[in-house]
Amino acid sequence: MKKIIYSLLFFFLSGNILAQQTPANKQVEAISIEGATAHLGNGKVITNSLIMFKEGKIAFVGSAMTKIARMGKIIKANGKHVYPGFIAANASLGLVEIDAVKASSDESETGAMNPHIRSLIAYNAESKVVESMRPNGVLMAQITPRGGTISGTSSIVQLDAWNWEDASIKTDDAIHIDWPSSFTRGRWWLGEDPALKPDKKYVKNIDNIKSYFNNAKNYLAGDKSIKNLPFTATVGLFNGSQKLFIHASGQREITDAIRISKELGIDDIVLVHGEGAEKVADLLVKNNIPVILDRPHRNPNSEDDAYDYTYTIAKVLTDKGVLVSLGMEGQMERMNTRNLPFYAGTFAAHGLDKEVALQLLTSNTAKILGIDNLVGTLETGKDATLFISEGDALDMRGNILTEAFIQGRKISLETHQTKLWKRYSNKYKSK
Repeated sequence: MKKIIYSLLFFFLSGNILAQQTPANKQVEAISIEGATAHLGNGKVITNSLIMFKEGKIAFVGSAMTKIARMGKIIKANGKHVYPGFIAANASLGLVEIDAVKASSDESETGAMNPHIRSLIAYNAESKVVESMRPNGVLMAQITPRGGTISGTSSIVQLDAWNWEDASIKTDDAIHIDWPSSFTRGRWWLGEDPALKPDKKYVKNIDNIKSYFNNAKNYLAGDKSIKNLPFTATVGLFNGSQKLFIHASGQREITDAIRISKELGIDDIVLVHGEGAEKVADLLVKNNIPVILDRPHRNPNSEDDAYDYTYTIAKVLTDKGVLVSLGMEGQMERMNTRNLPFYAGTFAAHGLDKEVALQLLTSNTAKILGIDNLVGTLETGKDATLFISEGDALDMRGNILTEAFIQGRKISLETHQTKLWKRYSNKYKSK
């Protein structure tokens, strides 16, 4: 009897958790946005712009002074701003709903080497966390697994869909690996010295990674009559159809990761986290390796770093010629993903040009993820994934979306949070 009651309780709770607005219908009427300041996402700005799109694709981007017939419905956006939809790299949206409820968490798999684990099929398109991204302009995300040494395979989705099949923009774009650290701390709860010290297992841990990928290469080049799913899943790394996202920080770790990947024949590499990347910037530029930074609102990992290291690192790397993007991983990462625009704004407040900071969420991210032919900038022929904001979208005071579109579909900006805000904002007002 208790099992039945618990099952029913979980059913009703799950139904409440997964409730979502109906995704928008396919675009049928052309739309023209006129008069707004258009931030194209590639560093260019059009102050009095005209943007037209139909059938989900951008048909015109230019000045509103251009003598051209407007298409379909005209949206007067004078005094407002238009942006490409923001892209959240290295995010785990839709893989965990409530951290304290184990049944709603599917971000990691048991085992250390899991290149065959696909995050996409675990992605919950009806997540309430996912829908809360859209009112801040985050309209796409790279859904990335966590845990283990080789965490699994990510995919890129748009954030207004019935299911993962509808959501997918690019399937199985990259395999993610957590590179070992050359330092470790003692387990204080066991009476060990908690001070940072060299990890004696570092070389062995690296050898395990090299051995694994060498075995995978040998398997792929040999008799595959006995199916090995993990090894089969690595084929894209060696033929260039997949990227290897290396999650690493530290000068030694980054250098070792690049060198060993090249030795293994893996050339398409992306560095994630990358604290200390500025010390090996020349190596990154030489090998055409971009960096996905963590959010700046945190303390530096090293006591030797400047107090404002995390705020200025984007400018430092950009000035050195490194292609930089902004991702989301760490404490409260899913809920904090909505704040990506403001993290980019923080980089802008600490020396990075505002339009360059915008590129950390748009064109740079699209290039790194290999979807720049579809999204990332407001250009003719690309998906009409964009939004209109009352002010500066990188400033929480100006990031007030009035309308948003994904592939030309006008999406809802209502979430369970906006509903609660509207409900309780009137609670204490005089009648």
